Amino acid sequence: MARLPRSTFPEFGVWHATTRGVERRRVYLDRDDGREFLAQLSRVVDRFELDVYAFCLMPNHYHFVVECSRELLSRALHRVNGLYAEGFNAKYRRSGHLWGDRFALWQVRDEEHLAATCSYVLANPVRAGLCASTDDWPWSWSR
Repeated sequence: MARLPRSTFPEFGVWHATTRGVERRRVYLDRDDGREFLAQLSRVVDRFELDVYAFCLMPNHYHFVVECSRELLSRALHRVNGLYAEGFNAKYRRSGHLWGDRFALWQVRDEEHLAATCSYVLANPVRAGLCASTDDWPWSWSR
């Protein structure tokens, strides 16, 4: 089934967005890569004044739960993905796409759905067998 056009979503909301590496390849090869992505994300969050609920970096993708307009989210993720990819490609002397398809997007419907979404995002590394507990994963955060 094809994705719904983003224009079918409301203009403003709480969103769960995720972006995966091209061909599911790793996008953070060392700790410095993760730190650089988080620095880029932090600058974009400040610049666009996004209200972040949770995020989680995984070896080949990330999850981001945020409240903002649909347009701001698109602009913010375009910027962070683009800047990070440029730096990653320069660091590893590679060219081409780092990220796969456009970011996937789901609207968070209500407070109960928000709690479930944040739990899902934070439990991602546990489900993947990367750590035993959500508290053990250094690459995630939730308020």
